[in-house]
Amino acid sequence: MTSRIDPLTLEVVELIGTIVARYHEEYEEAAAKHSLTGAQARVLGLLTGGPTPMRRLAQQLKCEPSNVTGIVDRLESRGLAERRLDPADRRVKLAAATEAGRETSERLRGSLDFAREPLAELSDEDRTVLRDLLKRMLGTTP
Repeated sequence: MTSRIDPLTLEVVELIGTIVARYHEEYEEAAAKHSLTGAQARVLGLLTGGPTPMRRLAQQLKCEPSNVTGIVDRLESRGLAERRLDPADRRVKLAAATEAGRETSERLRGSLDFAREPLAELSDEDRTVLRDLLKRMLGTTP
């Protein structure tokens, strides 16, 4: 049995895909301006939330732990991240952003503005509705 997708759903899916592609393109460009790869910038962004086990970073990025090790190595060599032992379990290695890493991540995030201007043109009410709809699509509560 073949399922049909209605034209409106198809158009929404295509628009979401276009937004995601533009976001990734801008993110990669912003990362490059800070001499980072997109993956390094994503790890650095995750680390600004606090020290994180390397294995959890790999899970969040949906990649192998060895990939995260290489990324953290490169961030560490630039003074943007550091490794620490987990005080609760000394077998676990945590990665953490340094002050320079947090500042770099903040500047990078601040330079991502492809959606800022169009969103600023929406009313607070429209942005709230959009946020709530996106949360519903992701299965989180608004």
